[in-house]
Order: sequence, then structure tokens, then C-alpha cells
Amino acid sequence: MAGSEAAWQLVSKGVPVILHEMRGVKGTDAHHTDGLAELVCSNSFRSDDHRTNAVGLLHEEMRRLDSIILRQGDASRLPAGGALAVDRDVFSQAVTKELSEHPLVTINREEIPALPPEDWDSVIIATGPLTSESLSEAILKQTGEGELAFFDAIAPVVYRDSVNTEKAWFQSRYDKGETDAERKAYLNCPMDKEQYEAFIDALISSEKTEFKEWEANTPYFDGCLPIEVMAERGRETLRHGPMKPVGLTNPHNPTVKPWAIVQLRQDNALGTLFNLVGFQTKMKYGAQGEVLRMIPGLEEARFARLGGIHRNTFLNSPKLLDAQLRLKSQPRLRFAGQLIGVEGYVESAAMGLLAGRYAAAERLGTSLTPPPATTALGALIGHVTGGHLDGGKGSFQPMNVNFGLFPPIEQPTIDAEGNRIKGKAKTPARKMAMSERALADLASWQAA
Repeated sequence: MAGSEAAWQLVSKGVPVILHEMRGVKGTDAHHTDGLAELVCSNSFRSDDHRTNAVGLLHEEMRRLDSIILRQGDASRLPAGGALAVDRDVFSQAVTKELSEHPLVTINREEIPALPPEDWDSVIIATGPLTSESLSEAILKQTGEGELAFFDAIAPVVYRDSVNTEKAWFQSRYDKGETDAERKAYLNCPMDKEQYEAFIDALISSEKTEFKEWEANTPYFDGCLPIEVMAERGRETLRHGPMKPVGLTNPHNPTVKPWAIVQLRQDNALGTLFNLVGFQTKMKYGAQGEVLRMIPGLEEARFARLGGIHRNTFLNSPKLLDAQLRLKSQPRLRFAGQLIGVEGYVESAAMGLLAGRYAAAERLGTSLTPPPATTALGALIGHVTGGHLDGGKGSFQPMNVNFGLFPPIEQPTIDAEGNRIKGKAKTPARKMAMSERALADLASWQAA
């Protein structure tokens, strides 16, 4: 994601790019193709609401900066309520085609097993969470840091025609979406209390993937916890997380409120595949089939892909990188994507966008200031290049974009119609004000 975006930003400024891609020669534990920008976990870029959601605001900022990831994401869009979900195959193929056919792009299929040679004077390392072991060791040696790592889990995908719609139904939470397809973007499987309790017991007792000795103390990223880990943290955790029953009404039994609900989201344009939302798992394959078929509506489910788990690595970026994403000890090297401690497809691509623009400006003999801290791009890069240091006392961890990273704004008291803003309306009003400020400041940054 980050490497593809960085390459696009560079060639858009007229700077030739050699894109080194390991897959096609050497695979990873999570990828299934050699395509660029392959989505290995969810097919969702999350909320597309740029007025009250930070990731939606990041979408809009990237669109305004000609992001290939957002442009092709929009082109391969699937119904997903208020979210931006894509057909993962169509998306990856489109990004691959656009870059491979660009006259300024050369794609070399090869592993780079060590730090690039000295005569490579402008390099972006955007090797993602599954950086090859040899290159990881070279980076570790160069930085002198103990690399941080965490586990990331992948959600299962089922065939739509194997879901029993006499039990499941189509509805987006709170009927979000402007079209009928958006308002019916999710398949919902209800559970009563007894079914939920039995499901939790099965999750906790299921066979799990065993880690190697060197992996044993690796933590999880809280934004992508396996469901069985969430279950172990408390029996109600899932019911207040990915299985929350709010905003949905079961048309098969409208007078009874489900105790918990499992949602499935469309995974491809044909609508033949659906993924289990928030159901990343480290259960062994045999256990997955048994446990997940306990979900009402999935008793006869056929799985196109079972869940999995892989180990991610990232740099202590606030200490190692400057504001231009350059390695302080070797400025010819820039880093981008999940490797620098952002979490999420869009956040990774956003850091690739900035790395590409910084590298293009440097190559063209100009300079580019970081985007304002009031923007989603600026808030995110500020976090990874210094905002988390906390006087050197804190422990740097991966982060999704969120309004907590933005500078505060004065709480609006009057809305656009002149009405006083009260109670629960204060939070969305504040977020809308922050978004309006962000897009205005982004426009000024672009103009400058």
C-alpha cells in the first residue's frame, strides 16, 4: 500500500521510480498473490465519513492529493453502509496495472536482502509488516534498536450462498448509507444469550496457533485482536465489541432483541464472498470450522479463506526518523507504511503518499514542509515522528488515525442554523469543526 502510493506520487511529479517487489520471487505468510497493494486482512478502508470520522477525513485529504490508493479504492467500491470497502482482487489488479504500465515506473521482482547499496542515494523502504527476515535484521543492525513487534490476525471469508438467510438478514447498523444497497450491506447473524455463552466457551477452549519461543512475548495490536483473545479478557467483551447488537432489528423475530450479533461484510464485487467483521482469529483451521459454524446462519458455512495470524514489525520511529521520514543515521533512506508504526491500510498508504512527495521534492531540488498538524495527514505523521515520545518515557505503539492526535479546537456552541448545541450533539459538532479546519488548512498547504 505505502510503496505503491509512494511510487505513484513520485511519478506524478515526473520523477522516475524503480519499484523493487519481493513477491513473485519470494512469498510471505499472509499474501496469496504477487499483485501490488494486495489486501491481506479486511477488505475495508473503514468509515468514509469525512465530517465526523478521522479515517474518513484522511480518505478525503488523500483524494485531494491524488492518491492512487483512494482513486482505485473508489473505483472498486462495494456496498458497505458508511464504510469504504473494496473488491480486493479488482483493487490490487487496478493498482498493479496502472503502475506497471506507467512509463516512469520500472518494476523489479527481487528480494532486497540487506540495506540498499551506497549508490542508491534516494530510497523509500515501505516493506510493510511482513518485511523479509534478512532485511529486518539489516535494519535492526543499522538502527541499533530492539525492534518492536506485534501479532496481527486475519478474519475468515465465507461463501455467500452457504449462509442461511432464514436466520440471517441484510442490514447496515442504524440503516446507514444513501442507497438501498448501502443500507443492506451487511449480513447479520443473531444469537440469544444461551448461544452466545456457548460460543464464548468454545472460543476459549478451542485449539490455538502455537507460537515459537522467540514469538512468545510479542504483544497484540489492540485494533486487530483475535476474537478468542477478546473473549479471554471478559465474557462480555465481544458483545460490546464486534458482536454488539445495537442499531439492528431482526426481521425474522422483530419483537426479540438479539443478545449478540455477528456481522458479515461483502468481500468481492460479485457478492459471492463475505468476511466476518472483526473476527480475526488465531484458532487452528479445524477448530475454526467447528466454532464458527456455531453461529446461527453459519451452520452450513463454506469457507473461501480461514483466518490466520502473522507477526508484524515496526520501528521506534519517534526516535529514529526525522520529520521527513528519513532515517536520522542515514538520511538517504526513508521509511513509510506500517513499518513506521501506523496501523491500517489507509494510514499506511498515507505515509507512503507523504514519503513519495518528500522524496520528489528533494530530487527536484525543492522542499516540502510537513502538512499542518491540524490535518489528518499532519496529525498522523506528527505521532510517528515525535508526538508519542512523551519526554522519552513512553513506549511507542502502532496507531490508527483518530481525533485524539489532532490539536484541540474550541467547542462550537451554535450550529449552522443558529441553534445552540447541547448534550450528545457536542461531540459530533466538535469533530465536524476539526474536519472543516483540517480541509481548509490542507488547501492552504497545497497552495503554498
